[in-house]
Amino acid sequence: MENFTFYSPTFFVFGKQTENEAGSYVKQFGGSKVLIHYGGNSAKRSGLLDRVINSLKKENIPYIELGGVKPNPRSGLVYEGIDLCRREKVDFILAVGGGSVIDSSKAIAAGTVYDGDFWDFYSGKLIEKALPVGTVLTISAAGSEGSPDSVITKEEGMFKRGATGNAIRPKFSILNPELTQTLPPFQTAAGITDIMAHLYERYLTNTKDVEVTDRLIEALLLTMKQEGPKAVKDPNNYEARANIMWAGMMAHNNSCGVGRSQDWNSHDIEHELSALYDCAHGAGLAVTMPAVFTYVMNHDVMRFAKVAVRVWGCQMDFDHPENTALEGIEAFRHFLISIGMPKNFDELGAKEEDIPKLVDVLCNGNGRTGSLNGFVKLDEKDCTEIYRMMI
Repeated sequence: MENFTFYSPTFFVFGKQTENEAGSYVKQFGGSKVLIHYGGNSAKRSGLLDRVINSLKKENIPYIELGGVKPNPRSGLVYEGIDLCRREKVDFILAVGGGSVIDSSKAIAAGTVYDGDFWDFYSGKLIEKALPVGTVLTISAAGSEGSPDSVITKEEGMFKRGATGNAIRPKFSILNPELTQTLPPFQTAAGITDIMAHLYERYLTNTKDVEVTDRLIEALLLTMKQEGPKAVKDPNNYEARANIMWAGMMAHNNSCGVGRSQDWNSHDIEHELSALYDCAHGAGLAVTMPAVFTYVMNHDVMRFAKVAVRVWGCQMDFDHPENTALEGIEAFRHFLISIGMPKNFDELGAKEEDIPKLVDVLCNGNGRTGSLNGFVKLDEKDCTEIYRMMI
């Protein structure tokens, strides 16, 4: 196990009707003027936004609103939010929505107090200062409600890139599983896929002797394997939704990733798909991960064989562990298909003729130098082959 530091200060409020307490937590964490940041009309139609606003009024906290966050959140709205926060002297950002809303809120929080272009943070600069952010979560997926991370798409060039820093970990996150019960099955399944991707990206490590975090990851994968289909089949299954919501947070606050190298190549490869085609991130990952895993499997066959046995119930073939590894990858792929995820380029809406463009932006765009560094170092040729495996 490698040396590590771990800092996770977010105050979590979990359970039914907890969104009605949002104002009291904004006050507790020092907010005196709030930007409520949200996505489309669902927050309004459902009455959620009204409940959050009423909780702020109860605490006599003034607020302004900025809606319009899209899946794969865009830089244009971030710039608008930064200008609005500076003009209105906002000192707290309350994200009401899923990972896209939270990521956009984090970008605004960092950019408002920064003299330069907020995109510097999405080009490698560490976020060390930001306005405080709170969240009211509506989708179990990205894990942004507990993480120090944010992903934004820059409209000029359509670069989808991430930023990080403990300064953007939410001060509090309100997690009410009831708020996820209105999600369509596809969105629920895409969220499940994203959660499992966060776990696999940590599981694929070159660090030896990390049994504690291995077991944590395996337990959460087993939870998703068990609870995911329940939530897809019955949207009103509160207990399944609750288990998925907490698993989503644990999958990405890095408690499962400490002391070990991590991968993230699958995420980088998928980001180009969702940037170019505006597909759901989880759907893109469902097509990407089996291809990546199959391509890099021989780098550490036993790691793939181990998760195949411990999570997917495969029998270990000690003479040919590669068979067990492949069986586990295939079991994972079939699981994703069974919950409604796409299985190839065509179902995702991607096009074979775009592969050269995808690879170029992936490997060379926005300051990259021709390769990805993760569980296995991948160059342009490798990435081209992986995209072709998705066809």
